[in-house]
Amino acid sequence: MGAALSKAKQMVALVKLRVAAWRIKRQIPSQQHWAFCYDMLQKVSRSFALVIQQLGPELRNAVCIFYLVLRALDTVEDDTSIPTEVKLPILQDFYRHIYNPDWHFSSGTSHYRVLMDNFRLLSTAFLELDQGYQMTIEDITRRMGAGMAIFICQEVETVDDYNEYCHYVAGLVGYGLSRLFHAAGTEDLASDELSNSMGLFLQKTNIIRDYLEDINEIPRCRMFWPREIWSKYADNLEDLKYEENSEKAVQCLNDMVTNGLIHAKDCLQYMSALKDDTNFRFCAIPQIMAIGTCAICYNNVDVFRGVVKIRHGLTARIFDETKSMSDVYSAFYEFSSLLESKIDDNDPSSALTRERVDAIKKTCKSSGLLKRRGYDLEKTQYRHMLIMLALLLVAIFLGVLYAK
Repeated sequence: MGAALSKAKQMVALVKLRVAAWRIKRQIPSQQHWAFCYDMLQKVSRSFALVIQQLGPELRNAVCIFYLVLRALDTVEDDTSIPTEVKLPILQDFYRHIYNPDWHFSSGTSHYRVLMDNFRLLSTAFLELDQGYQMTIEDITRRMGAGMAIFICQEVETVDDYNEYCHYVAGLVGYGLSRLFHAAGTEDLASDELSNSMGLFLQKTNIIRDYLEDINEIPRCRMFWPREIWSKYADNLEDLKYEENSEKAVQCLNDMVTNGLIHAKDCLQYMSALKDDTNFRFCAIPQIMAIGTCAICYNNVDVFRGVVKIRHGLTARIFDETKSMSDVYSAFYEFSSLLESKIDDNDPSSALTRERVDAIKKTCKSSGLLKRRGYDLEKTQYRHMLIMLALLLVAIFLGVLYAK
């Protein structure tokens, strides 16, 4: 009965999410450069597009451009076909290029190449932001590009290297968002330590989840699992994807997840201090998705076989139901409990995993704000998929009505 109710909630949330997406489309400005930016935002990250576009108008534009500038920078970093001697100066000078609508460098694939090929439109939108927003975006882009350049030339060997790399590519995003919130007058300026943890938790979760995609990247892979961790379980990081090494691969995976969990308490502290409701949802939804992804990846050999991620129905519930710290504490508590239920006492990291999960649960419980959510990570059955499809058709119909 509980599982059926959970599925029903997910289906209703999917319909509401679809309608919300249609409403958001109507908010896109008509000017060519802004229309391009919001269209690209939808294409390079649908989930972030939804949380960004529910922000207030001024902050929404600033965060949209901030996100796209860093996606463009990341596109250059990720393109393994670019020779190092070409890539390094681009990364290091990228913060200058955002001021120049005439600058152009084609790289990446699919939607990312479209973003790079039309960088002039992104630059034009950037130049229309208030100077305070521009200065924050410039500073973070400069520091991130310099950090990326460092790790183009060196591997992630130690856990300290791993934390440093994640700081450059994600912790600095946390810094920037905190400053944008402050510049908009909606929040007090959060500490760098807490802002950094917000970014690191998301980035480490993505690095864990994307193992197989990254290891199989062509023409050559770039991996960020630190040797200090994976060398305890394999001679080569690539060996973990082979079926005969499944036991060691899962142990390494659990070690990586355990490493990421150390940031969860800082994230809860950061979110608990947010004042503006839209800023709160913008920050909270991705963090709940991250703890949920940790729960589904933990002790799951499928990470080394294909794509592992939270189902669309559950994602829709998270978007729909995340409105307060009570919702955040409840989600973190439930997903941590789900992860805890998968801990094998024979796993080398099990004691530390339990310690970190217990710390998260204790923080959530001590808030006095817990409520039952009934999040379900099990696979949706076929009959539920048929119902979901029918509801999505209804959602599309409603969306068309809203669009008129």
